[in-house]
Amino acid sequence: MRTMLRQTITYKTTSYPSIYRWVALLIVSTAAFLSVVDLFIVNVALPSIREGIHGTNGDSQMVIALYLLGHAIFLITGGRFGDYYGHKKVFIWSMLLFTVASVCCAAAQNATQLNIARLLQGTFAAFMVPQSIAYIQFLFPEHHERAKALGIYGAIAGIASVLGQYLGGLLPEIQSAISGWRWLFLVNLPAGLLSAAAAAYWLKAPATKINGRPDYSGVLKLSLGLIALIYPLIRGRELGWPLWSVLLLPLSFVLLAWFIRDQYYKQKKGKQSLIDLQLFHNRSFNTGLMTATAYFIAQDSYFLINTVLLQTGIGLSPSSTGNYFVIQGVGYVVAAIFSIRLTVRYGKAVLQAGVLLMLTMLLVHILIMETAPADALLSATAYRQVFLAVLFLYGMGCGSVLPSLLTITLKKIPTHLASTAAGAYVTFQQISIALGVCITGGLFFQFLGAHPSLAQWLTAYRWATGANMFFLLVVAAALSVKKD
Repeated sequence: MRTMLRQTITYKTTSYPSIYRWVALLIVSTAAFLSVVDLFIVNVALPSIREGIHGTNGDSQMVIALYLLGHAIFLITGGRFGDYYGHKKVFIWSMLLFTVASVCCAAAQNATQLNIARLLQGTFAAFMVPQSIAYIQFLFPEHHERAKALGIYGAIAGIASVLGQYLGGLLPEIQSAISGWRWLFLVNLPAGLLSAAAAAYWLKAPATKINGRPDYSGVLKLSLGLIALIYPLIRGRELGWPLWSVLLLPLSFVLLAWFIRDQYYKQKKGKQSLIDLQLFHNRSFNTGLMTATAYFIAQDSYFLINTVLLQTGIGLSPSSTGNYFVIQGVGYVVAAIFSIRLTVRYGKAVLQAGVLLMLTMLLVHILIMETAPADALLSATAYRQVFLAVLFLYGMGCGSVLPSLLTITLKKIPTHLASTAAGAYVTFQQISIALGVCITGGLFFQFLGAHPSLAQWLTAYRWATGANMFFLLVVAAALSVKKD
């Protein structure tokens, strides 16, 4: 069966000049950069967005939810479209459409227009991201260089998450003829156009092709299953878990089981399928997915609870909150620069050390919040200086882990499965973000009443951060598993 399926793929390994490969890496990495920035840039700016569109709290929450939904649903589909229609073509068109959707977000006059544009923005991001990872597999066939390239790609995505938080606090405060919050989306216009132009000029189309038509029925089945899973995870907690959200979750498993059975049947009969299930026979890939899932549950919910605590609980401005995350970002960049090379040499030990540092700093986070006066972080006190140092070290822990997660997950994936593997990896990442908001975020808000006292804020923060520490322990355990 596997032989029959692979005969539909023509693949040729090409030797690319070194300068071409590294420039191409920077070009395709813009997909990860822009998609991650646009996930995080609205977090800090939600109050400004809500005021600008005259919306409700539910409207502003949907700004995040619909982007996540569109992104998660179509990642695997986006990867397969690259296999059928060409990675270069799909990359350029999805980048241009992502840019158009960003402009539509900036031009939105009400909540409905903005949220439709955000759904489209997330969808087009889902088509451009898998192409970039597939390009890395083609450009760097040697394991040593591929590990370094994937590490750089992961580092760029991590930097984007921190930069997004910073810009989300800074841009809404811009005083101009255009409302400040609209700049959150307009910054994508020059970046998207330059990326598409550079890709059209510089990138070469990889020598891969799959004959036939995409598995559109598989796209429909997978999309229905993911919608039923992700949407209630994102919206259920905010709405108090209405009956429809409770019923959709078990239904999602039925739909996803239907999709898997359908894919198995098609592969057995030699028909075109959306995803090659042989991918999940790779133990290294499966363990990497488990590691990444636990990591992203902890990491992305960390930004949520700390942003809410610093702004609403302690009273920092959006720009001040963003500045705190910049300090963390500096630590991330410093560690990422060294960890990319160290991971190639020392392997998982670098990631394990990073997880240990993150666990230690989360414990110190709790101690600082428990012992600091209520307004200590608002002024230049010793508490504030210690907190900045803790954020820097926590960022170093992240920088030691995140850039290499993608590397250890995809390192043994054959090149012809690169797009599908990339789509599956980022799909699990997006589901993990939703789970983090649901589990850790839900635990955090569970301890807050309508008008929480400082004690309630600290109790909520303690429990939520403890949950994140548990998931990081899962990461540490997964990293200790011996892979094939």
